[in-house]
Amino acid sequence: MRIELNTAPGVASRPNEDWTSVALPAGGDGGTLVVLDGVTPPAGDDGCVHGVPWFTARLGGALVELSGSRRDLSLAEILSLSIRRAAAAHQGTCELSHVRTPQATVVLARWDADVVEHLVLSDSTLLMESPDGAVRAVLDDRLARVPRALLRSVTSADALRNVENGFFTAAADPAVAERAVTGRTPASEVRALLALTDGAARWVEVFREGGWADCLALVRKNGAQELIDRVRAAESADPEGRVFRRGKTSDDATVAYVEL
Repeated sequence: MRIELNTAPGVASRPNEDWTSVALPAGGDGGTLVVLDGVTPPAGDDGCVHGVPWFTARLGGALVELSGSRRDLSLAEILSLSIRRAAAAHQGTCELSHVRTPQATVVLARWDADVVEHLVLSDSTLLMESPDGAVRAVLDDRLARVPRALLRSVTSADALRNVENGFFTAAADPAVAERAVTGRTPASEVRALLALTDGAARWVEVFREGGWADCLALVRKNGAQELIDRVRAAESADPEGRVFRRGKTSDDATVAYVEL
């Protein structure tokens, strides 16, 4: 089995808010993959004394443990329990009802000899490659459907967080797990998985350097770091976003690749 994990902060002076892990059980039967993209809050109060990296570490740790040890639970149930556990870790010190309480996008995959399960919440991406080379992108496109003009204002963006007709992230409400995109695929139909935070998916979604199949082929041939390097080169070539409009000049980027 080939596994590659690479992550890089968007700006060296800020902590990387992404989080990733792959776990393989001691018995050798399958595994689990987690990729989180912590949501950078606007300047000002978010009701939490800990910060986004603290939150993604606790949510990610819970997801890895539960997805690896509780095969009796669905991925949505695991996400719900993990959110509940992360919330419990700071409910005594922080205002979890704050609209900007630490939150994250989620990609979660779990596999064994028979099936590959997947869950995606918000704008990170999971690519699934079949043995014949076809690539399927699993996306939660609710954020992409929100008019860009509504996201330019902090107030209007806040009004769309974790509400109907808006977009959903893993924050403090376990019920959000019901909003995730989930599915199951026979293991015989999946050759590789590639999970990307939106900072890495820019290679496709913003800079249009290739499609999803090209993206997976690039990682397979040249490695996960090559994709991040190419994103950074494209960002540097257009630092003010005049050609390729984007919210941040450079974003945290994480790539997790697994050949099953």
